[in-house]
Amino acid sequence: MSVSDSPEKNQGLPAIDARAAAHVARKISRSGEPWLHDEVARRMSARLPLIRHTTRHWVNWAPRVGGRAAQSLIPPLFANARQTVLQPEPLDLQWAMKTLAPRWWQRFFTTKVDYSTDIFQEADLVWCNMQLHMAPAPLALMQSWSRALNQQGHVMFSCLGPDSMRELRGVFAEQDWPPAHQAFTDMHDWGDMLLQAGFAQPIMDMEHITLTYASAEDLLRELRTLGRNLHPQRFTGLRGRTWHERLLRGLQAKLSSPAHQGRLAVTFEVIYGHAFKAPAASKRDTPTMVSLEDMKKMLSSGGKTL
Repeated sequence: MSVSDSPEKNQGLPAIDARAAAHVARKISRSGEPWLHDEVARRMSARLPLIRHTTRHWVNWAPRVGGRAAQSLIPPLFANARQTVLQPEPLDLQWAMKTLAPRWWQRFFTTKVDYSTDIFQEADLVWCNMQLHMAPAPLALMQSWSRALNQQGHVMFSCLGPDSMRELRGVFAEQDWPPAHQAFTDMHDWGDMLLQAGFAQPIMDMEHITLTYASAEDLLRELRTLGRNLHPQRFTGLRGRTWHERLLRGLQAKLSSPAHQGRLAVTFEVIYGHAFKAPAASKRDTPTMVSLEDMKKMLSSGGKTL
């Protein structure tokens, strides 16, 4: 398996394997419902009423990665608002149309939902849940958000931060194994990038969420629903049964928490971001065009300053 770095590694952000990231959506959706993604969506949606902004059209950005929760959480907040489910890849769009379409009896109580692979410059809100940390080109993703918004629009997003799965990293480091997952970007760096992408006055926030599991098998099963290891230096071969058993023993020994009755505890740092699209730059005055002949005449006449 070949590994390719993210094209934006020269911007100082942690590199990820861009080729692996391109296939992550289908892998996640086949692994089961991402409980953490839905919980983060619930917490993020609770912040929407605090934003005094009329929403007539909102975009659910790539829910195959971000989870299905927004389909039920956001419509009650914006009565009669139009919704567009955007999946840039056609295969993912087919998944969304099949999976997220309301049942026949629900269509009488819900507004029309559009499905598209294209970006339109008309939305009041772009909602992007738990995706930025898996984007091989995060600046390009943010610029796409900006293109999807009208001039008064805003984006709300969430992603994982640097403290996420620190306990898992400790287990891998103790065994001298390659990285357990890609490095995650700090929220201040995301705020700076939002400015580069055409947003104004970004507001960044974070919290730590601790999840506990009855067994190492339950933990690994949950992690498969949240994403994949996109670190360029990860182990890319096939692991054997012996390695798997060592991993399970290591997780059980190192992550067992007395504070949680012996259950395995894992920390997730969740970053929340919000920003409005920056006002369009004021147009410069139309430059005055003067031909070379006119310039010669003006100079020879002793004349007039330009």
